Amino acid sequence: MFRSTAKVNLFNIVIALGSTIIIYLLFTQGFKPGNWGLYATVILLGALGGLYRWAQNSAATSKQITLIAALAAVAAVGRVPFAALPGVQPTTFLVIASGFVFGPQVGFIVGATAALVSNFFLGQGPWTPWQMMGWGLVGCSAAFIKKYWPGISRWAMAVIGGVWGFIFGWIQNLGFWIVYIQPLTLKSLLAAYLASFYFDLAHAVSNVLLMILFFPAVIRVLDDYQQRLHHSYSDHTIEQ
Repeated sequence: MFRSTAKVNLFNIVIALGSTIIIYLLFTQGFKPGNWGLYATVILLGALGGLYRWAQNSAATSKQITLIAALAAVAAVGRVPFAALPGVQPTTFLVIASGFVFGPQVGFIVGATAALVSNFFLGQGPWTPWQMMGWGLVGCSAAFIKKYWPGISRWAMAVIGGVWGFIFGWIQNLGFWIVYIQPLTLKSLLAAYLASFYFDLAHAVSNVLLMILFFPAVIRVLDDYQQRLHHSYSDHTIEQ
């Protein structure tokens, strides 16, 4: 892929934010025996940093950086108005569309960044890295679905969106269980998953409806923009 020439390095920004969160956790909680929530958060932030490093290699020009920022902003803003409706997450639909059209790296960056940015409005906390990882994986998976099933229908994507509604919730449940629940037992884990079932169901149903109603139209718009961006970059390269 292309090497980044943009002045603003998205990876460095995320690493700085992640380091700030780690320092905050260390000062407020410290390393205590059995503090698995802190350990898991630090490990997850490290994993996110590595994934951002991998993903940034696909973003070269300022136009591509601008595109990623715009998609992440739209996905983040789309989450805020629905905060009063637990489980309804249009962000998932937008992240899937981004990854489907622009590839796994862009899909991951859009998903993870949308979670980080939207939580500046909704509230940051130990749940943020888990949401970043969840939506980042959503974006990556959409790209691989297109690669191995390019002619997929909106109905099949609706099923995949519904499945991701539950998987995303399960990732968040795991984070909640590790960070907030003591002791960590199989019984408490199952209780956490059962308690969120209706929220996960609402997320899945909203994904299904958005895929059926809007997926083809949104994909056409993003595909058209990708073609224009590709031609614009190619022309610029030839001129140089």
